[in-house]
Amino acid sequence: MVQKEVTKKTRIYASAAVLSAIMLISVVYVFGATPIIFPDQAPSASGMRTFESMADIVNYLNSNSQGSNYVGGPLDNKFFGDRATISAPSPVTQGTFGDTSTVQESSSGAGSKGYSTTNIQVSGVDEADTVKTDGRYIYTISSKQNNYYYYDTYNSGYSNTVYILDANPQNAKVVSKISMDNNTQAAGLFLSTDGNKLVVIASKYQTYYGVLGIAEDSAPRIMPYYNSDVYTFIYVYDVSNKAAPALTRNLTMSGSYFNSRMIGDNVYAVISQPAVVYNDLVTLPAVYDDQVSYKASPTTIYYADMNDTSYTFTSFYGIDIANDAATPTNMTVLMGGASTMYVSLRNIYITYPNWDNSAGSYTAIYRVSINGLNLSLQAQGSVPGNLLNQYSMDEYNGYFRVATNWYGQDSQMNNVYVLNTDLAVTGKLEGLAPNENLHAVRFMGDKCYLVTFQQIDPLFVIDLSQPTNPTVLGELKIPGYSDYLHPFDETHLIGVGKEAVAANEGNFAYYQGLKLALFDVGNVNNPVQLSYYGIGDRGTDSEALYEPKAFLFDQNSGLLVIPVSLAVVSESDRQAYGDSAYGQTVWQGAYVFTVTLNGFTLKGTVTHIDSSLLNSQGQIRNYSEYWNTQNQWITRALYIDNTLYTVSNSQVKLNSLSNLAEIATVNLN
Repeated sequence: MVQKEVTKKTRIYASAAVLSAIMLISVVYVFGATPIIFPDQAPSASGMRTFESMADIVNYLNSNSQGSNYVGGPLDNKFFGDRATISAPSPVTQGTFGDTSTVQESSSGAGSKGYSTTNIQVSGVDEADTVKTDGRYIYTISSKQNNYYYYDTYNSGYSNTVYILDANPQNAKVVSKISMDNNTQAAGLFLSTDGNKLVVIASKYQTYYGVLGIAEDSAPRIMPYYNSDVYTFIYVYDVSNKAAPALTRNLTMSGSYFNSRMIGDNVYAVISQPAVVYNDLVTLPAVYDDQVSYKASPTTIYYADMNDTSYTFTSFYGIDIANDAATPTNMTVLMGGASTMYVSLRNIYITYPNWDNSAGSYTAIYRVSINGLNLSLQAQGSVPGNLLNQYSMDEYNGYFRVATNWYGQDSQMNNVYVLNTDLAVTGKLEGLAPNENLHAVRFMGDKCYLVTFQQIDPLFVIDLSQPTNPTVLGELKIPGYSDYLHPFDETHLIGVGKEAVAANEGNFAYYQGLKLALFDVGNVNNPVQLSYYGIGDRGTDSEALYEPKAFLFDQNSGLLVIPVSLAVVSESDRQAYGDSAYGQTVWQGAYVFTVTLNGFTLKGTVTHIDSSLLNSQGQIRNYSEYWNTQNQWITRALYIDNTLYTVSNSQVKLNSLSNLAEIATVNLN
């Protein structure tokens, strides 16, 4: 494997001074402090109102959609007639995989003293993930790709199963599993606070020919003529007996799953449904619970006077998973399509990008307050530029902070905005790193750390202690860039990104292999790169670059684990193409480090790829076989006590954290 380590202090200089998707958002985490939240407000979002009738919605969509072409779609009352009583497909639960008596667990959900949890953005606001643990059992989604695909059946090339594993290193095994049907894809899991309820969020596409409810010979000749309905399912299981999960609640929402969070035992899910006009009708969002249908009415749907290219119904649902009898709550907003979400303990923020021919790119923002299961639209606003991801947003001391990358017809720049509870801009810092891309953002208390890149990586330290006057305190310029920033402690950051080499052909750089960096930001005017660790050549990748949940870090022990797809550039390609040469992937697995202020120490690596496919150097013998190993690619890692668990679609492997010696492998069959 290609790897190198460089440990040194790098001091440079300091300077003073989309058809649509859905989302949700979360609040900032301050070390050792309780997040400060917005005060309660009456539901009076400025500029927001509700519709009066179906005709009102149709007129609004026809009048405000800029250049939209509405095609396809289910467009008469039959959608909420015969189909409103359908029930979600019930997953097949299978157990027992061992002696039932050995997998009983008391209602207290006793678990291990030390175990990792999902890497989340906001303390107290859980995020759905493909793997969860209570310290004794592991819950994981396996979405095996079977290397074939039938175009007439959505997702038929996948087998989708939720596994429950006994994590005891002396007797690790699958104790039960929950199988989805062929058209249903599990997207994420939540585990209740007592460990006795498991939430599975899944989606299903149903494809049909023609326009629903209209005879084929009279249907309009529009393309595409194949249409599909999308449903989101929230399954709640009683898993107090791990060997026999019992489905206790089955909610079906019309629309695509966008995002979700869980606070306590309340799950907040955001669902997106296209707003399509046909025959002066629009299909409105609906939720089915035990074959009883609830459909939104026009008078309950919020909207703002804002032109857009297309519209979606973005619905917010609140579900108490501890009380199966509790009625879900919901609220719907007609907007241009959610793309990013942030959630604090008291607010959900949904944003989506847009474009103005005169002003360039901008982002629309909606704030929905949370009070138990009560959801209320509070404010709507916008800022110039587009967000990178959920970490571009943060709530702190009654203010909402966002970092954006603005682009116009022929230029771009990076900005930071501070908004009040009404989502009005109260402070701004604009014009950072002109013509550079935004790569990473991390808000920590009254500081913002921002990474941009074109040829080198400026890491900006921004002071937000005065919300009306954001200020750059310091800047570090180094080769390469970080795509994700994670707190090591209050004054140090870990960055995960790419190395880069400036190109001779122009004002850009060729990215190279992975780069782990450790930054000292204790001196805000003079941030320092303490050390970095390079992995692989150009083409090396990690899911942790774009999915923080794949990043495992424990501050107490210094344990750091990331999945890596290792690429190596051949000597002939390097000679022929230089820095632009792209490597061939030769290995996939997890890199395991110990991180201290002295740098990164590689403890070792773990792979799930069958040894029969590897050569004497531990690399895949034939590149053509690499894609056939995709079910063996490690995507997550967790620890319980002194055992490291790595997870792929095919297995869960147990290794000792002391020396990475293999303990056991549990196959997910």
